[in-house]
Amino acid sequence: MAQLIAANWKMYKTMAEATATATALAERLQGRIPSHREVLVCPVFVHLAALAPILRDAGIALGAQDVYPADEGAFTGEVSPKQLQDVGCTHVLVGHSERRHILGEADALIAAKTRVALERGLAVVLCIGETLTERRSLQLEAVLFRQVSSALTDLPAAVTERLIVAYEPVWAIGTGEVATLEDIDAAHGLVRRMLRDCLGASAAAVRILYGGSVKPDNAGAILQLDTVDGVLVGGASLDAESFARIVLA
Repeated sequence: MAQLIAANWKMYKTMAEATATATALAERLQGRIPSHREVLVCPVFVHLAALAPILRDAGIALGAQDVYPADEGAFTGEVSPKQLQDVGCTHVLVGHSERRHILGEADALIAAKTRVALERGLAVVLCIGETLTERRSLQLEAVLFRQVSSALTDLPAAVTERLIVAYEPVWAIGTGEVATLEDIDAAHGLVRRMLRDCLGASAAAVRILYGGSVKPDNAGAILQLDTVDGVLVGGASLDAESFARIVLA
């Protein structure tokens, strides 16, 4: 399966800056994306419609950073799967650690977002990962199992082809720290076994990305691991040249 190289721009960039970055990225990657790779960019909600044609023309997919698990309704400040698709989104991030730990999203809400977004036809990048405290107290397996099983138990097999999981150790996000290749390989192997337990045979089609201080100088080695099916990039994706180097690593 193709590796997915995904950019999470988080709450950065004005409209002018986002447009300039998307345009520069499109120019750098036009006709150069390797056949074994796919590229995804996830800007803030207010920039989605403007960036859609720029990215689409370069063969880059558009994703949102969050979604609400309903088609419409009195949910002030939220955005539905249908509205995301209407502006050109094909993907959405769900359960990012910043939403879990800063905004207090519970496993049940993340599970609902995952299910509804998949059922409505979006590809979902389900983010999971442990904090440093959890890792040091030997809770890695328990935390990942809770996050995976709560989101995926009883998920219809028909929608799992659009599921992607991103393993992001919280202690390595934006800190400059990065898990060792051995740590990444072990964690991804663990997640793969959990996916098989939850999804059965359909788990084989689920890509597992690594996220956590991915940069041009370490992306190549990470992407060479057999257990890694792509990367989710934060800070290093904010610069077009930097992110293009990761795509081409």
